Amino acid sequence: MNRLAALRAGRSRRIRTPVTALFWRICLLNGVIFTLGTLILAFSPATVSARLRLTEVPVLVIGLAVILTANAVALRTSLAPLDELVSSMRRVDPPRRAVRLDHGASGDFHQLIETFNAMLDRLEAERSVAGGTALAAQEGERRRIARELHDEIGQSLTVALLRLKRVVDRAPTGLREEVEAAQETVRGCLDEVRGIAARLRPDVLEDLGLHSAINALCHEFTRSAGISVRREVDPAISRLDPDIELVCYRVAQESLTNVLRHADADEVTLLITPRADTVMLRVTDNGRGGVVEDGAGIRGMRERAMLIDATLTISSPESGGTAVELIVPVTAREGVPA
Repeated sequence: MNRLAALRAGRSRRIRTPVTALFWRICLLNGVIFTLGTLILAFSPATVSARLRLTEVPVLVIGLAVILTANAVALRTSLAPLDELVSSMRRVDPPRRAVRLDHGASGDFHQLIETFNAMLDRLEAERSVAGGTALAAQEGERRRIARELHDEIGQSLTVALLRLKRVVDRAPTGLREEVEAAQETVRGCLDEVRGIAARLRPDVLEDLGLHSAINALCHEFTRSAGISVRREVDPAISRLDPDIELVCYRVAQESLTNVLRHADADEVTLLITPRADTVMLRVTDNGRGGVVEDGAGIRGMRERAMLIDATLTISSPESGGTAVELIVPVTAREGVPA
């Protein structure tokens, strides 16, 4: 056992780490430059007297400048991958997918770049698993609340509405108007409860697919908000993976909600169309634009997009208008024509 441990320790000492690679790279560069400087001084006609003459000073200064410049250029070129690594570290943002560095052109730093890329892969994988678990729990809670609203509160309001109808038939003329007003109030509450249940968990999405669910969403948005929605859903798209359909629906729902709350727009366009082996969802409005920070809704959309390996882009210029674009990779067997 001691011998095996010693062999492993010796092998680990022989592994070329980024620190040792950097150390030997600098030593090699300096050694090459100083060797070339020594050879140039040895074989060039320039000489230095025992007592330095003024005419020899420019030669020494020029030689020193050449050596220092060559050393600086070599070191700068050699350490350039570290600048790219630092810049990539600063650009890492948890809700967004980080760009991987190319380790093929990083010289001795390829191991460091590979380690950094592997770390990003692990972080994104763990974040996707954690986000997927949280969103699955959220969707389960939505489904439970929607079922309770529909089955319990909805049925209770329906019973109350039927009883009020019988009361209206038997009520005297003086009370009939008030009872009818109460009946309309209960009917409005019943419609609101059904609308909330549908927004929490749309049954039409599971039963009829994304196309019908988007149409129902736009119709309900226009009815409640009074904002016209021009929708263009390509009929070539049939049923997609349930997770993809759910993410697309939630992104469209959150985009329309943001339009109602923040955009001050009077026209919205919703587009769903296939592009090669992807599906693009795009929601645009003619509102005031100028979105500079990601709120809770936008962060939720980005987290959902990462679950299905999709790309979410939001553009909101100061001149006005906001566009939310979701690019989802899919295959022909998932409902998109090849």
